[in-house]
Amino acid sequence: MSVREGIHLRFFKYPILLLLTTTFLLACTEPQQKTVDDTSRLQELQITGYTMGPIVYTVKLIANKQQVEESNLAADVDELLVSLNKKMSTWDKASELSLINQGSAGKTYTISDELLVVLNESVRLAQLTQGSLDVTVGPLVNLWSFGPENRPETIPSEQEIAAAMDKTGINKLNLQGNVLRKQQDELYVDLSAIAKGYAVDKVAELLEQKGYHDYLVDIGGEMRIKGNKIDNKSWRIAVEKPISGTRAVQKVIIPGDNAVATSGDYRNYFEVDGVRYSHTIDPASGWPINHKLVSVTVVHPSAMTADGLATAIEVMGPEKGFTFAQQHRLAVYLISKTEQGFQEQSTDAFEQLIAE
Repeated sequence: MSVREGIHLRFFKYPILLLLTTTFLLACTEPQQKTVDDTSRLQELQITGYTMGPIVYTVKLIANKQQVEESNLAADVDELLVSLNKKMSTWDKASELSLINQGSAGKTYTISDELLVVLNESVRLAQLTQGSLDVTVGPLVNLWSFGPENRPETIPSEQEIAAAMDKTGINKLNLQGNVLRKQQDELYVDLSAIAKGYAVDKVAELLEQKGYHDYLVDIGGEMRIKGNKIDNKSWRIAVEKPISGTRAVQKVIIPGDNAVATSGDYRNYFEVDGVRYSHTIDPASGWPINHKLVSVTVVHPSAMTADGLATAIEVMGPEKGFTFAQQHRLAVYLISKTEQGFQEQSTDAFEQLIAE
């Protein structure tokens, strides 16, 4: 088992390439209990490739190799991810979302069903977390050099931050069914904190539609798991130790038929005069988060929801985030950095998932 990516990678950091490179690999594991006969032998197969630029995706599934090849599964996964990128990328200026971001206030847009699902969940989570997750934070993300604008890595002035904050607010996004209307010209939606999880859910949905029920989907570190491995044992997922430049295991869990998302600030940041500025922006202050919480892992049936909640709890910080997770009975694992080393907090629901 490989150590999972333990950070919250930005979803659409680069425009998609003209042709996605996909390879079809047969894992080394030999079939055991799941073998039926020589003609319908099940194996642990792996589809892997690149999406949204350099982001690696991996699909592991227990299936018959010939049937998988004949069903054109690898090409279907690629096609699905290309389609989602064209709808929700902020790096592709011609995407559905980018065209909305470039539009003026008052104009109405009939949006795709996929974008509607993500925006509706974004609004719900914004309300649930009292604004800790706010997908309209795009102007601040761009101001702090973490968006597609490629701004210089400098510290914005208080006036610049205030001006950017005036352009944000989930209440300025009006949704009536599939009709969207911006209530401000410069309202800019950035779905980096939730859309990658949605892509994981959609790939899992595709697998289910094709009759595969034992799989692991991983897109840039956000995962969804179903069923068992080839040996009929549960999938085990490792949460990475939040240290830049290392790949070590902090905790191993058995998530069951769930999704796993992790958000952290220990890889994506920049430094000015010895001060580190996280890529995660607090919508309430307009500044990068500045507390001891360095990693949040959420286990939830939906990868989209887990993705959004991980970011929201990271914004909240260790005390408020843990209290929120316990109150809502969420399976959440927090790692904070202290002078004595890492401090771990696990909610009651998460404790049940820790591997012995």
